[in-house]
Parts: sequence; structure tokens; C-alpha cells
Amino acid sequence: MPVTDAVVERWLREDLGHHDVTNDVPGETDGRLVAKQSGVVAGLDAGTSVFDYLGCDADATREDGDRVAAGDTVLTVEGPAKAVLRGERVAVNVLGHASGVATKTRRAVDAAREGTEDVAIAATRKTTPGLRGVEKRAVVAGGGDTHRLDLSHMVMVKDNHVAEMGLEAAVAHFRERASFATKIEVEAEDPADAARAAEAGADVVLLDNMTPAETREAVEALSDDVLAEASGGITVEDVPAYAATGVDVISMGALTHSAPALDYSFRTD
Repeated sequence: MPVTDAVVERWLREDLGHHDVTNDVPGETDGRLVAKQSGVVAGLDAGTSVFDYLGCDADATREDGDRVAAGDTVLTVEGPAKAVLRGERVAVNVLGHASGVATKTRRAVDAAREGTEDVAIAATRKTTPGLRGVEKRAVVAGGGDTHRLDLSHMVMVKDNHVAEMGLEAAVAHFRERASFATKIEVEAEDPADAARAAEAGADVVLLDNMTPAETREAVEALSDDVLAEASGGITVEDVPAYAATGVDVISMGALTHSAPALDYSFRTD
């Protein structure tokens, strides 16, 4: 979803408070957002939305997904100095966070290519409340897949569901209630449960917290029409080993919840 005025207003209100004297600067000014380290840029729509809301003219000089080096300008701004300075920190924070997510995702995508050309790198729902749209778009900018945007996009039968209802009963329960177009994914913690999940009618089997060897064993037991997803504490360094197991998807919560921000600096001329 796009960044709305209401979202930008909430971001700005959080930063400005009730009486902003710091940025009460007269006149007009120009500014630019400059990368201080190399990475993959993302969040440009959010950054420009902040300055647009404040009545400034903001133009992205790069596109989401572009690689940038230290010293590269990614956004330029013109407008009243008071407005430009008020938008500066919010834009830097959002762009830095989004670009950090995109950069980590690109690293994971590149690492996957060491194992195979066919595996997708996906995010999870481990996102920052209020920033899921920004973070999921950043994953796409880095070459990854969004996975579920929200709970309505796919049914996921997790360990708690299985504990409450049993694996086969849980799959049947949700199959009766879901749309014909809704896929059902089942979490499995060992190769035997992965086979059970497929037999119960899962469209996707999530191989959770398995070693690469266990993951390969589980994949070999699944039919070609069932997608296999590896997940659970997988790091960028682990990705090549999991990619080589034959899974279709590697999902990583760390893409969004642990990506360090890309360092940007905002400079006025």
C-alpha cells in the first residue's frame, strides 16, 4: 500500500512534538539525501511523501532496488527551510531503515544463487507495526518475495494449531473455511511431519528449524506439486546450504526485524 498523508502526519507529529523551535528557520533552501555507505536503496516513495506533505519539491535521483555507493545522492529537495528541516529526520530514518532491509535482502538473494538459481528468498510477518508496507516493499526492492502481506493471504497451520486440533484435523478444519483460491501452508518440525502435512492436503510445507540435511530429506519425501519452504533462524551465511537442498522458498524474519539501517546524511546547500 502507498504511504498516505495520514501516515506521514503521524510520523511528523511524533518527531516535531507541540512546539518546534529547532527548525524555525527563515528563507528557502535546497537539500539532498546522501548515502554514507554502499547498499541497496529503498523507501524513496516514503521519503518523497514526507517532503511532499510539507509542501516541498522532492525528486528521487535513484530508483528503489538500485545499488548505491558512499557519496551517492538518492533524493533532492527544494522548499522553505523550515519545512525541509522538519522533514529531514523522518525521511532519513524511514529511508535508512527501508534501505537496510533491501540491502540485507539482496545479500540473501545473492547468497542463494551460490546454491541454486531456483529458490526464492522471502520475508515473514515479523515486521515493525505501522511499517509493514514500507518493509515489504523494501524486500521486493532487494529482490525478495513479500510472502504473506497479512493473515488473509494464506492459511498457515502452525505448531499451536496442531497442538490444539492435531495436524490432519487442523488442515481439514481450515480447508472447509478457506476460499477455494486460498493456499494452506503447514509447519513441520521433522521430515516425517512434513510428509504427513503433504498427505493431509497442504499446498505448502514449512520446514521449520530443520538442519540442511533434514531439510533435504523432507524435500525428497514431498511430491512435486507441494511447495517446500525452509525457515527458522536462517542467516545469510546459512542460505547457500539451504538453497542447495531443493526447497522452493527460504523465508527469513531477519530481513525485516534485524536488518541494520543503511547510513544516510541529509545536507543543505
